[in-house]
Amino acid sequence: MRILITAGPTREPIDPVRFISNRSSGRMGYALAQAAREAGCAITLVSGPTGLVPPVGANFVPVDTAKQMFDAVAGIIKAHDVAIFSAAVADYRPVEIAPEKIKKTEPRMVLELERTSDILGSARVQFGFEGFLVGFAAETENVLQEAHAKLRRKACDLVVANDVSKPGTGFDSDENEVTLCLPGSKSLPLPRSTKIELAREIICFIQGRVAAQTPP
Repeated sequence: MRILITAGPTREPIDPVRFISNRSSGRMGYALAQAAREAGCAITLVSGPTGLVPPVGANFVPVDTAKQMFDAVAGIIKAHDVAIFSAAVADYRPVEIAPEKIKKTEPRMVLELERTSDILGSARVQFGFEGFLVGFAAETENVLQEAHAKLRRKACDLVVANDVSKPGTGFDSDENEVTLCLPGSKSLPLPRSTKIELAREIICFIQGRVAAQTPP
């Protein structure tokens, strides 16, 4: 099985020394890549900046910005059976990037932002991906409702939902607690565990779903 995984944050530059980003460490995405390699899958890992080491044997594609991740995914996604979008891609980027470092002169500064391209939302129609599509929903309220809405809106086969407001899980943690959201408003909670153990459960679940969908 050939699996594409996105991981980590993106960085949207403001000037040569500053950028907009988020708290994603990339650990869940890298754990998924490791678990998939352990399961014998061929892996392409498209990753924003992290301090993590990619699994041995993975095809590693480093990127910085949302645009770079969008372009990287667009060029390779159709060569894969499964696409797992676990990266925390910036939703907005500065309209203009200052060519030189912005000096601290005024008491306030207004930064105009524009939407970045929707990578997960482009998978089906724009990229033409017909394989098993997995999204992630990191939420702080109405977690399952938002995850199921995302699943329907972006034509996913599975959305992994997690409440990032809970202490000790999610960002900057080795542990997580997630719920697998499926078509038909079905949900399967996975109890709190290390990210690598959860990743192994998720990969095993995906393999089972793909096998069930594949004609004998």
